Amino acid sequence: MSPGVTGMENWIATAVLALIAFAGAPLFAIISAIGLFAFNAAGIDTAALIAELYRLVDFPALIAIPLFTFAGYVLAESQAPRRLVNLAQALFGWMPGGFAVVAVFATAVFTAFSGASGVTIIALGGLIFPALLKQGYPEGFSLGLMTTSGSLGLLFPPSLPIILYSIVAGVSIDRLFVAGLVPGILLVVILSAYSIRMGISAKVPRIPFKIRDVWSALKEAAWEVPLPVIVIGGIYGGFITATEAAALTALYVLVVEVFIHREISFFRSHGWRGKARPGMAESEPASLPKVIKESMVLVGAILVMLGAAMGVTSYIIDQQIPMKLFAFVSHYVSSKIVFLIILNLFILVMNMVEIFSAIIIVVPIIVPVALQYGVDPVHLGIIFLLNLEIGYMTPPLGLNLFLSSMRFGKPLPTVYRTVLPFFGLLAAVLLLITYVPELSLWVVKK
Repeated sequence: MSPGVTGMENWIATAVLALIAFAGAPLFAIISAIGLFAFNAAGIDTAALIAELYRLVDFPALIAIPLFTFAGYVLAESQAPRRLVNLAQALFGWMPGGFAVVAVFATAVFTAFSGASGVTIIALGGLIFPALLKQGYPEGFSLGLMTTSGSLGLLFPPSLPIILYSIVAGVSIDRLFVAGLVPGILLVVILSAYSIRMGISAKVPRIPFKIRDVWSALKEAAWEVPLPVIVIGGIYGGFITATEAAALTALYVLVVEVFIHREISFFRSHGWRGKARPGMAESEPASLPKVIKESMVLVGAILVMLGAAMGVTSYIIDQQIPMKLFAFVSHYVSSKIVFLIILNLFILVMNMVEIFSAIIIVVPIIVPVALQYGVDPVHLGIIFLLNLEIGYMTPPLGLNLFLSSMRFGKPLPTVYRTVLPFFGLLAAVLLLITYVPELSLWVVKK
């Protein structure tokens, strides 16, 4: 610490940062302020923090963030979610618990492409939740399923948290995408099995399978269906990189939703009208400039946070904080098994409080410590991201809980109760993934 910074000044600066955080200051501003103060306190020129912003251009995967974010916003503003749900219903409605399984698959795919749990609950909640109740599923199960599945899919490409983790942790984004495949499928299968059990228990009527209905839904969603196949199949097959997949996705979604379906206007909304949506009068399409603006505001905040966080990370490494933390932890914990339990609890709490800050600030600290215990960085990434999914719906502060309470008009205590069975299922999968690393790594090592 520089001689000009006293203990009292440290406390004052901490108090000021806490006040502006509680006052609702943007997260990127808070992280930047922390970085500036940390460098100044260490007697390092604060220009070093600004230099980290320029260093962002060295990350090849960086371009994937704005492209995938833009594609997710375009899909959210279009009628693509409704078309995909209709197709899944036509395909799986004959099964016991068929529509609940549809909900699981639809939310997983949509969350993977939108990259945000909140978007999934807001965009699909009004479509799926009433349909679940109408078909006879218990309200508690339906509410818990929507709250939980709002973050399902974050382990699948092109999930934004995977991209952020790869940049912050310095891990190959392509390896992370591949490593998340089996754990992600395992989550979907277990939640689907639970949904089938509830469908049988509640004696929910099934929808007869009709080729005519499948063909009709397939024709309607013909342009959206190839997207997951192209992106996921291309990445897993090694035909395209994550960055190329991002460019392909953005271009494909833009062409389909703007020029083919015409559900998003190329210029201002009042300039021309889009196709009427089924069951509705002719409606104003969303404006492409508005979609671009909203998506890039989020991207801008993320990039500033990344630059500031990289500066904070440099300070953390310079001060040898990870090594000091490892020395402290290893003094009390020598077992890798016990360490992983503590690590999971720590990550879960951090993810429950704030998602992006958990990735950007916590990851640089825990990665070097985990490496000392022999934890593979790719495996650690899957553990972290699975904790992220669970953190979204963990009482009392999980983001999904508040969004569901607001979206479906239910008291928070009610939402808390409905997610408990799902929390148990996801926690069991987390333990399995944590202690059987081959589930994440065997595909990467092939």
